[in-house]
Amino acid sequence: MSNNKFENVLWNTRFIVIIAVILSIISSISLFLIGGWDIIQATIFNNPIFNQDINNSNDLLFKIISSIDLFLIGIVLLIFGFGVYELFISEIDFAKDKFADSTLKINSLDQLKNKIIKVIIIVLIVKFFEKVLKLSYNFTTPNDLLLFSISILSICIGYYLINRK
Repeated sequence: MSNNKFENVLWNTRFIVIIAVILSIISSISLFLIGGWDIIQATIFNNPIFNQDINNSNDLLFKIISSIDLFLIGIVLLIFGFGVYELFISEIDFAKDKFADSTLKINSLDQLKNKIIKVIIIVLIVKFFEKVLKLSYNFTTPNDLLLFSISILSICIGYYLINRK
């Protein structure tokens, strides 16, 4: 086997990433569908307007925030799938002119990593808000509210520092 044929075979092994691309897109679609279904169910079954047994909207809010979490993780998988495809296989010609500055446009592995990290941080913020919402019934002292405020301030400062140029 000549060097040229070996390099050709070696170069073509990059197509193995198609597995990751396809599965991440399928996973993303699944999370969008599940999140959408959860929102539909929450607005019907956990809504004080439709269900007289519910006297506050915290359960509805909790379900919707949980669904947003699923959407955000779906976005991470979508960005990953498009990014890996563009980095290893080919640029998406259809999107080249229409979405030149799109979030899905990836030029380097570092850019892909940074975009994914930012969305994951947003997921963690939403998860934190979800947990706080669930625990808010236990906030009884001013100290609880102070710690809650400090934790939100910490998240805001961290997010500011990450997005600083």
